Amino acid sequence: MHGRVKLKSTAQQEVEKKIEREKKLKMYVTARDACFTKRRERVLDDEALQLTQQLLSSNPDFATLWNYRREIMLHLETIWEEDKLQKMYEAELLFLESCLKVNPKSYGSWHHRGWVSVHLPKQNWARELSLCDRCLSLDDRNFHCWDYRRMVVKMSGVSVDQELQFTDRLIGSNFSNYSSWHYRSTLLPQLHPESLEHTLPCHQPRHSSPPPSPQMHSHRVCEEQLLKEYELVQNAFFTDPNDQSAWFYYRWLLGRAEREDMISCIFVSREDERVVVAFSRPVNALSVGLILVLDGQPHQVDWTSVHPRFKHSPVWICVLPPGTIRDISNEHNLTVHWTEKHIHRDCALYTGRSESWCRDSATDQELFRSDLSVEKTSVLQSELQSCNQLQELEPQNKWCLLTIILLMRALDPLGYEQETLAHFQTLKVVDSTRSAYYSDLCSKFMIENTILKMEYAEVRVFSISDKNLTTLCHLDQLLLVTHINLSSNQLISLPPQFAMLQCLEVLDADDNAIEELEGLNHLHKLEEVSLKNNRIFKISDLQPLTSCTKLTRLDIRGNPVSRTSNIQFELTELLPSVTDLLV
Repeated sequence: MHGRVKLKSTAQQEVEKKIEREKKLKMYVTARDACFTKRRERVLDDEALQLTQQLLSSNPDFATLWNYRREIMLHLETIWEEDKLQKMYEAELLFLESCLKVNPKSYGSWHHRGWVSVHLPKQNWARELSLCDRCLSLDDRNFHCWDYRRMVVKMSGVSVDQELQFTDRLIGSNFSNYSSWHYRSTLLPQLHPESLEHTLPCHQPRHSSPPPSPQMHSHRVCEEQLLKEYELVQNAFFTDPNDQSAWFYYRWLLGRAEREDMISCIFVSREDERVVVAFSRPVNALSVGLILVLDGQPHQVDWTSVHPRFKHSPVWICVLPPGTIRDISNEHNLTVHWTEKHIHRDCALYTGRSESWCRDSATDQELFRSDLSVEKTSVLQSELQSCNQLQELEPQNKWCLLTIILLMRALDPLGYEQETLAHFQTLKVVDSTRSAYYSDLCSKFMIENTILKMEYAEVRVFSISDKNLTTLCHLDQLLLVTHINLSSNQLISLPPQFAMLQCLEVLDADDNAIEELEGLNHLHKLEEVSLKNNRIFKISDLQPLTSCTKLTRLDIRGNPVSRTSNIQFELTELLPSVTDLLV
């Protein structure tokens, strides 16, 4: 056995490692306590810098110590010459590089580097860009580095075109670089913006807001560049159909333009002496400067949202003083001013009319599809054909199926309705984990289609029965609807947003799984409600109906609550206006 190295047992090694760890921990705690003591005593000297550097070298995620270093450096800026400060900050950048080697995704290190770069008297931004390139070559999804790079680009004046070429290189080397695709989506609207004069609907003068100048731009990309992007992204998902990065970018390219701020509808009722105003997005009417002018005179009114839960809502209501517009022999002209956006909308209530409204329909607003040019339509048709070919090769690819659906929505949502439904059924099978998401998305698209059909028919009846709906959306578009049929779906509630249906008179929601009726709160025109074969368990679940003062007919047969003893008596007490009660 002579001349052979004696091997330590595993137990011995563990004991020695433990002793070594305890020794390092003791040194670390001592240095940490010394730093805390110095900071409490406002000691801002070079020794404190050395102590914090010792600690941060092993643990770069100690935010308090980075804060302490900045306090020291800010103090030194007041007493040191510029050359000395330059050397200090240059050394700090080198130290930070060593910290990033310990943890390339250290929040504290990247934040501190950004701070140092701004305070450095003579910054070398080319060096910082080079550092970003090195870090991203090691991990192209390091979002800390991407954030820092955006700051460096802004400070150094690198052009948007150069940065776009940078994303070209990264995507060219790796189609799966999600961060590069995302960065590209932020650059394109700056370099190739779509002019707002091409996005405004033809009815713009009706809103009396000042017309945009040709120089104004939206957050969308101009059509010429958009068509080039389709080709780029198609190369990516044909190369690797299962990589999600390019598919997500493609969904962004197909996205709808942001809606213009507008007053989309005004509804006036003589009987209730109420004015209902709908906006293109949720707003807080109490803070956006909403003014009602009646027959040329401003009126002080209290605006309330359709449901107490909403501080921001697309629909707001005001009640006029008694006798203001009730006389049917008088004509009235109303104007609602949205002063924050310099927008107003007019509505006339004519003699002999009990109600009136002024609105833009979903078709006017192009809510659910874009107004495609001939060239873009041709390109999207070609894209759809390519995706169909890919789907034949990859029938189980969920990204391809979902993109086909989105292309169909962009081209002709009504014409492709049946094919869209079939693709959703396939999606639920091949990606069963997200079946509920696909059901909700399918419900959204079916509601959009039904709104379009309703408006083409120019009726106020909304019927969408037996469509397997799991959720309700776009309810602000149903403000003028008087009759709605939601029967034979899979709804579990009538959510608070349902209260936007301020003209609703008849509701049929039979054969669902509805348990909550919160959205029926304050539907003042509601007269008939049918809720047969749902999941209403308690009489208290019907409480929202107590605010529906015109309700005369209620059918709740087939609900668990129907088996409650004395149900007829208790409901008569709860809802005295109901004369036709079916339990």
